[in-house]
Amino acid sequence: MTIRSTAGRSDTEGAAGKSARQAGAKGDPRIAARIGRAIEGEVHFDAFSRGRYSTDASVYQIEPVGVVVPKTIADVAAVIEIAREEGLPLLPRGGGSSQCGQTVGEALVLDVSKYLNNVIDFDPGSATARVQPGIVLDSLNAFLKPEGLFFPVDVSTSSRATIGGMSGNNSCGSRSLRYGTMRDNVAAIDAILADGTPARFEEVGRDQIKYGRNEPSQVRELIIRLLSLGDREAAEIDARFPKLMRRVGGYNIDALTPEHARPNLAHLLVGSEGTLAFSSAIDVKLARLPTKKVLGVCHFPSFYQAMSAPQHIVKLGPSAVELVDRTMIELGREIPLFRPVVDRFVRGRPEAILLVEFAGDDHEENLRRLAALGELMGDLGFRGGVVEALEPEFQQSIWEVRKQGLNIMMSMKGDGKPVSFIEDCAVALEDLADYTARLDEVFAQHGTKGTWYAHASVGCLHVRPVLNMKSEIEVGKMRAIAEEAFALVREYKGSHSGEHGDGLVRSEFHQPMFGARMVESFKEVKNLFDPDGRMNPGKIVDPPKMDDRSLFRYKPGYKTEPLETALDWSGWGGFAGAVEMCNNNGACRKLDAGVMCPSYRVTRDEQHLTRGRANSLRLAISGQLGTGALTSDAMREALDLCVSCKGCKRECPTGVDMARMKIEVQYQRSKTHRLSLRDRLVAYLPRYAPWARHFGPFLNLRDRLPGLAALSERLLGLSAHRRLPKWRRDSFNQDGETFGPDGGREVVLFADTFNRAFEPENLKAALRVLTAGGYRVHLLRPADAVEGGKRPLCCGRTFLAAGLVDEARTEARRLVATFKPYVDRDVPIIGLEPSCLFTLRDELQAMLPGDDSRKLGEQALLFEEFLDREMDAGHLKLPLHALPAQRLWLHGHCHQKAFNVMGPVQRVLGRIPGSDVRLIPSSCCGMAGAFGYQAETYAISMAMAESALLPKVRQAGDDEWIVADGTSCRHQIADGAGRAALHVARVLAAALDKDQPGGA
Repeated sequence: MTIRSTAGRSDTEGAAGKSARQAGAKGDPRIAARIGRAIEGEVHFDAFSRGRYSTDASVYQIEPVGVVVPKTIADVAAVIEIAREEGLPLLPRGGGSSQCGQTVGEALVLDVSKYLNNVIDFDPGSATARVQPGIVLDSLNAFLKPEGLFFPVDVSTSSRATIGGMSGNNSCGSRSLRYGTMRDNVAAIDAILADGTPARFEEVGRDQIKYGRNEPSQVRELIIRLLSLGDREAAEIDARFPKLMRRVGGYNIDALTPEHARPNLAHLLVGSEGTLAFSSAIDVKLARLPTKKVLGVCHFPSFYQAMSAPQHIVKLGPSAVELVDRTMIELGREIPLFRPVVDRFVRGRPEAILLVEFAGDDHEENLRRLAALGELMGDLGFRGGVVEALEPEFQQSIWEVRKQGLNIMMSMKGDGKPVSFIEDCAVALEDLADYTARLDEVFAQHGTKGTWYAHASVGCLHVRPVLNMKSEIEVGKMRAIAEEAFALVREYKGSHSGEHGDGLVRSEFHQPMFGARMVESFKEVKNLFDPDGRMNPGKIVDPPKMDDRSLFRYKPGYKTEPLETALDWSGWGGFAGAVEMCNNNGACRKLDAGVMCPSYRVTRDEQHLTRGRANSLRLAISGQLGTGALTSDAMREALDLCVSCKGCKRECPTGVDMARMKIEVQYQRSKTHRLSLRDRLVAYLPRYAPWARHFGPFLNLRDRLPGLAALSERLLGLSAHRRLPKWRRDSFNQDGETFGPDGGREVVLFADTFNRAFEPENLKAALRVLTAGGYRVHLLRPADAVEGGKRPLCCGRTFLAAGLVDEARTEARRLVATFKPYVDRDVPIIGLEPSCLFTLRDELQAMLPGDDSRKLGEQALLFEEFLDREMDAGHLKLPLHALPAQRLWLHGHCHQKAFNVMGPVQRVLGRIPGSDVRLIPSSCCGMAGAFGYQAETYAISMAMAESALLPKVRQAGDDEWIVADGTSCRHQIADGAGRAALHVARVLAAALDKDQPGGA
């Protein structure tokens, strides 16, 4: 059990927090301690934790009373009882990616995502499963895949959306045309009512409810009264509820009407947003995985034409028809992760495209329908307007772009962002084109435009007007647009809430949508379940105004404190603009084979998540966490486990670069806090490495004499479990020399500190390969006029890691001045160590903005990038021979993955005759420079490695080689698996001479 607690303060007012304010409970250490004594899980009542849970992916920010992370359902029951006695509201929360404010409130937050995430029961024969509410959709589907099954409500946030949250929202997904909504795929729900009573909601006969069920009397009475409401209001429900699949507004009281001989009461909890009960277990219906799929990308010269087409396309029986508009296409092209894919499936500059999928076990039938799609497009006047995607990998990459639609839209820089508040309206397909055209006119009248994408197959488009939520005038436009848009929806007999739920943003519009009598019925349902109004108050019934700015993330008077930054943040309009790029979408919670976010993958704590860190930074720089929060110990703790992998720079669709932000925060902290001796030793390594090698035998005794490792842990904080890099007296020291044939194509080999001091054989192997290829290789000595004398060049990476930006800038100036004559002649600068080389392509521009830095960054290439480019251009043919090891297991350094350069190393290794290159699917190795050496982070470091990398390395045969370009990665593999990993340069050098395995 973990308790974080500080006395709380309240900055937030609003109807949703009335009970909590009356109790004065926000951050109350007494309540935190009481809960901590009663449960096994975690209790977080401190200001930073409350701040991290005060937002979701909506425009709202409401500080909670506190956060509880239950380990068991018994924990949940105990918290519900304590909350009842203390008069506290409760707010169940999964991934926290709600776009409507469902998962924020002045309540006691129950985060079920860390522990309550298991499959309780699974029956492949009946294609059903019972799951806990915190299980993530992708995790569930990974569990089901070996049986050929999946849960078919395929929301775009599948990497972090929990089944509990999806049930609370009545989520739908891209393929609802075939599989329906959550309501259609939930069979039963075990729940705990607000008073602590357990109840099961499922399909039952009406007579069975009255006479035959074994349940608490209050539950039976509740169900009887609910069905009575359904009987009484059946006509009103029929008249008022839109006749569309995509209707998720209000409560699903149509499930209670007499037309259902066997009503399923679980359907009433689906879409209730945690306002009625806590769902402790959910029975879901599963579907067979389609074995074959094809995809057609339909191009349209106008948006109106694209919106007119779905009513015809759905007649072909597709499983999905998804819209992507011009704005999303162009923004996608600006994101390195998506640019190659977008350029492949988008021809020219269409105003909109439709992704049309056909799925089933009969591949020939799928192809027939795809051909029919092409014919239909021709009949509509767009002959040749379909790009076919037949390969599964190509299809998957296209769908990934679509799944990241919202995040791609939110990558717009500046204060104006696409805002979610009318994004879920749904109309009939025959009305879609006219509705969207008229809505565009509404936007134009208010001086803005909208972004469009999503579910064209069911008339539910995610449209977001671009507005600045920091501006009172723009917030006024938000309300005006909402009122006019919902009026249009009513005119077309559509639904104002089609997928993402009601939350704070749409609940107040239930009365004009459904009528006063229906709203009273919703209140009656709420009162029957929760008479004290403690379950997620302010959602669906009795909501605040959607434009109450006191509930917004950017409240009236919001401003950030001026900060004299060490790095250049002008591309974002300043440091605050970079921090505010995080829109809380939660993509960093994913657990797939990407890199982001290594610390979260191990701890599953919001604190150690890119989103959690960004929230802490935003609250700190805006003064919401008190004076000095940016450089406080609490902020240091929030950033401690960030390994600067740069996974978020590439994989976060809004481009949040937490590694760079950490440098800035550490720099600010260094002004008032001295670095530890350990941090100084690591930071200044490049300065003392040239002479430390002379004392190598003495320094290396630390790992040879018993007791010295333990002493270094006590004195320096270096883990006794970790061997340190071995100092070499034969370090690489050939600066100022040139190798290779006269007249050969010139290159500069950048000898970094780590390979120079600890693994000189890598530099020697690189020299051998380059000269064998006929290149003239320069190893540069600092120019005479450069400060720092003749000490070797350094990228400044170790200084940046400690926040010593001024020292790093000094090294950067030396490096830029020395390389400049060669850069001006377009001579490639080649490096071996990814973290050092990519400093030249990334942080160098932030330390020394200007043309010289930019040009150097453009000329800087990893060794294998250069070789791949030269081979592809026909400039290089190496006489490579087969290796003793045919299978090569390749682990990518985080920065190689973050800068999308794993392809070159795979292709270069693949040119070795007989080689079988296998990429190890893994996140960060966990070593991450000094991170893995620190006593306090050693266990986390090893846990990161054990999550994927080390188990795969241990499975490799003795006759198979491990390849890793990062010096930290190689050290982690040696320490954790007892295997020697080779730099690609050594592998290629070995392939030059089959009689000398291991190369130079």
